[in-house]
Amino acid sequence: MSRSPESSRRLVIAAVMASMAMVAIEATIVSTAMPQIVAQLGDLHLYSWVFSSFLLTQTAMTVVFGKLADLYGRKPVVLTGIAIFLVGSILAGFAWSMPAMIVFRLIQGVGAGAIQPVTLTIVADLYPARERGKVQGYLASVWAISAVLGPMVGGAIIHNLSWAWIFWMNVPIGIASAVGFIAFLRESERRAKPSIDFGGAALFMAAIAALMMGLTYLGDDAFREASIAAAVFVLCTLLFVWQERRAAEPMISFALWSRRPIAACNGSTVLAGMILMGATTFLPMYVQGVLHRSPVVAGLALTMMMVGWPSGATLAAKTFQRVGLRRMLIGGSAFVPLGALLLLFLAPGASPLIAAFGSLVMGFGMGTSSVSCLMLIQEIVHMDERGSATASNLFSRNLGSTLGATLFGAVLNFGLSHARGAGTVTSDQLRALLQNQVASLGDSDMIRMVLHQSLHLTFISLFVIAIFVVALLLFVPTIHIGAAKPVPLEALAPLED
Repeated sequence: MSRSPESSRRLVIAAVMASMAMVAIEATIVSTAMPQIVAQLGDLHLYSWVFSSFLLTQTAMTVVFGKLADLYGRKPVVLTGIAIFLVGSILAGFAWSMPAMIVFRLIQGVGAGAIQPVTLTIVADLYPARERGKVQGYLASVWAISAVLGPMVGGAIIHNLSWAWIFWMNVPIGIASAVGFIAFLRESERRAKPSIDFGGAALFMAAIAALMMGLTYLGDDAFREASIAAAVFVLCTLLFVWQERRAAEPMISFALWSRRPIAACNGSTVLAGMILMGATTFLPMYVQGVLHRSPVVAGLALTMMMVGWPSGATLAAKTFQRVGLRRMLIGGSAFVPLGALLLLFLAPGASPLIAAFGSLVMGFGMGTSSVSCLMLIQEIVHMDERGSATASNLFSRNLGSTLGATLFGAVLNFGLSHARGAGTVTSDQLRALLQNQVASLGDSDMIRMVLHQSLHLTFISLFVIAIFVVALLLFVPTIHIGAAKPVPLEALAPLED
């Protein structure tokens, strides 16, 4: 019995959702199991590298695989990404030490760097912009559901099984996803013989790896190591620019990244990624440490962002043609500073509902603007550039998350050491407060006030950055997507023009 094209498209989308869920749930489920993992493997000082290693290779490889998808097609690249991710997952379950776990997480990150950009490119290939609304809502819900289910599934696995199963559970999901792509995704044969810029890919990965390691060292106050990483980053970046200008098929097209709407959207996405990291890191800390609420309440306040994100994404994807993509971009992004503004009203004794509502509004704004940016970028480029364009946006988000972790961490540390009317608060005192282990009530009130002042300074920084999210999107020209009119030439002009 023959299958209709629409039925095949839905089955491909099911494969896309399965592969995205596999990557999306990874962060929350691993964080839940890490105390048990580190208790068995030891080397507590390497704890953060289990997460940093995954993010490092995922960020560095996103742009590389986006380009490869344009050269070789979406299907072989996404299948390669799934295979690499599953190999990393299987090996991580057998990890015998923390260094081994970090290496296997690096492998997982390489696979994730292929899965994310290529699956989103497949969606853009299958559905024109006017039909993509419902699908974008489904994809956004995958991330929201994964954020909620991850800790629960991780807790259940740790309670009943070995921690290795948090990695091995990816195997049946990945195989099912790969079977879906093999059976139902059809691509036209590519006859051109691609020229791969291996030198550019290697230099780009080295530059991004050095940047992220430098930021990680800076966050840990390891200034010597951070300086060395910064020097490597500058050197690799200069060599990369030289290589890309001479390559026949550059891994990153400067002409593509410098187009005004793409540059504005990606710049805004970097800032939004910073805000996302700042909110997810420090909002629960405020609710738990300053408002003296339980970890459950702190988690629920942050979960509201995961409710607002898919709501904003679905609304944007369904209504942008009626409202106009530029209006949707700017209007939706305005909710980000509005939500950040609500966080400035937090004070000791305030209701956690303020934090929850601010989180909800910010999530709505980021969901609206992120989907609008992605659709704009995908629609104004040729199909053979769509993978690279999609990857550029995801790379910007990941880079923003890394920069945000370092920046807001530095702001918090500055606030803790320069609080008005109080002495310096140590990390041990802060940890004791969050775990309700402060011996003296007076000491608890003092530490709580210092934490309030420090986090308030962090929220002010977050609000200022949120304003620039909107400001950058003002540079996006009016573009009609899915209409009969062609894209205006001025929208595709490089920035220097």
